Amino acid sequence: MDRIWIAGPCAAESREQVLTTAEQLVMCAHNNNIPLHYYRAGVWKVRSAPDSFAGAGEVALVWLQEVQQHYGIPVCTEVMNAEQVELCAKHDIHNVWIGARTAVNPIDVQQIADAVRHSDFTVMVKNPMIPDLKLWMGNIERFRKADIRQVMAIHRGFPDAKENVYRNAPLWHIPIDLKVLLPELPILCDPSHLCGQVRLIPEIAQLAMNYGFNGLMTECHYQPAQALSDTEQQLSPKEWATLISQLDLRTDGSDLELLKQRTVLENIDHQISELLYQRMKTVDEIADIKRKNHIAVVQPQQWQQVVQRYMKHTEDTAYQNFIEQFLELLHQSSINRQK
Repeated sequence: MDRIWIAGPCAAESREQVLTTAEQLVMCAHNNNIPLHYYRAGVWKVRSAPDSFAGAGEVALVWLQEVQQHYGIPVCTEVMNAEQVELCAKHDIHNVWIGARTAVNPIDVQQIADAVRHSDFTVMVKNPMIPDLKLWMGNIERFRKADIRQVMAIHRGFPDAKENVYRNAPLWHIPIDLKVLLPELPILCDPSHLCGQVRLIPEIAQLAMNYGFNGLMTECHYQPAQALSDTEQQLSPKEWATLISQLDLRTDGSDLELLKQRTVLENIDHQISELLYQRMKTVDEIADIKRKNHIAVVQPQQWQQVVQRYMKHTEDTAYQNFIEQFLELLHQSSINRQK
């Protein structure tokens, strides 16, 4: 199955922004011999905060239609109800995605499925906000039963209240299980929403390719710093082209279980690397506080509490030996930084 590349701004903000971003993406794609299969932009945005930019609305469909007509690239946008599906069809836009918030409500999804029934729409179904594989599969099945021939799944991660490097927890086992159960279904990754930061996107994009994902849906803006939403996770068109060009698109047909475990390990390593760096930066801040308050660098009782946090798996002697060596190095490095 060929890879599928989707790119475009988080939200359609103005005609100039939509058309300029499209122009630059098309140029970068052409210069780097990358096929741009769909141009994406949110017309209606579901926002957590009531004062956040909620999209330009129906007028933005006209801008997307211009992109489609001028560049010959299919455009796609998010829909949340049957009325929005009808507006898309009115403007000759037949590619839509179901957002993570909408995906938690089967009633809403069914109404959208009824609105596109027996049509030529392409429907992309994002994972729901909650990590529920059956719910995700059920949403996909609703569109298949509605006789939608082109249905795709998009993995964008799951909100996680725990300490996490990424904006959304990857929980890779869920999309991999979906791939095992529905091998013919194209599964794309949305590294923008999963990461929340541009600098993390290449790692996640490559991990998705390692897993055998069929492509990426990536947020791109011609002026990311001036974007009205998701400024920290939008690539420039040039950055997008560099990302796609540098991906290692593996086709060795590795055993899926081995590939799954290796990629889980890669994901853990990426997070350990980020967390260790964050830990050292926090040590620097603690050093400043100690210096200002004339507190000794070495605090034995505090360090014993750190050791106890790590010594949880007492049944594994090899693990304990490793942790003892690791903590000794960690402690000495922290002391050196504070000095």
